Amino acid sequence: MHFMIMHKNDPQTEAGQPPPPELVSKMGAFIGEYAQSGRFVDGAGLSGSRHRTRLVFRGGRCEIKHGPYAGEHELPSTVLQLKVATREQAIGWGQRYGKVLGDGELELGKVNEPWDIGLMPAPENPPLQFLLIEKADAETEAGRRSSQKKAELARLKNEMVKAGVLVKSVTLKPSNTAKRLAFTNNALHVMDGPFAESKELVGGFAILDLSGIDEALELCRSYALILGGTLEIDVRLVDQSDDAA
Repeated sequence: MHFMIMHKNDPQTEAGQPPPPELVSKMGAFIGEYAQSGRFVDGAGLSGSRHRTRLVFRGGRCEIKHGPYAGEHELPSTVLQLKVATREQAIGWGQRYGKVLGDGELELGKVNEPWDIGLMPAPENPPLQFLLIEKADAETEAGRRSSQKKAELARLKNEMVKAGVLVKSVTLKPSNTAKRLAFTNNALHVMDGPFAESKELVGGFAILDLSGIDEALELCRSYALILGGTLEIDVRLVDQSDDAA
């Protein structure tokens, strides 16, 4: 079973401060352990909200809001990783994606690269990577998206692949299969889904191949300890069905 472990944005990241070397080292060792066993599937960290753009679609119109901003409706249903030359290009693809969805909301968050966290010098004119986060709505939470909309999104994703823009796409199961973990000084409070929303911006994620929810919860204890022991984590099941792909 694939689980997406999502931690929420923290004040240091929001202030534009790079993570301390000790945290980078510990997280690298943590991920490396699962990578060596073949159970680490994917992961990414996001920059603060000043590097993000929110696209809100209502009545056929798109309102574009550039950060910084606070979290509002932060319950993902699908996550796409895009590789583009400019932020404007990412916004353009996001607008096309949103027109297929109709009324809804998308978030574009810049992915942290190794040079953003001090692991190496930045190359000359590197491409930009963004996460395009589709926010959950009544359709996705009920698992009843129309076949027409699915087909239109599949065509758009194929176009993104051909353009060299789409790196990956991950669809999550509805939040009634999820857990929300609130850590306070490493003390854990577990909340069962479904969730109406989260007010906390996604700070990053890891996708891991795990035996089940019990292993996922145990993993999150170590994950939270590395990240300071006081934070919120969502544990979501990845939809691995052919229909989701």
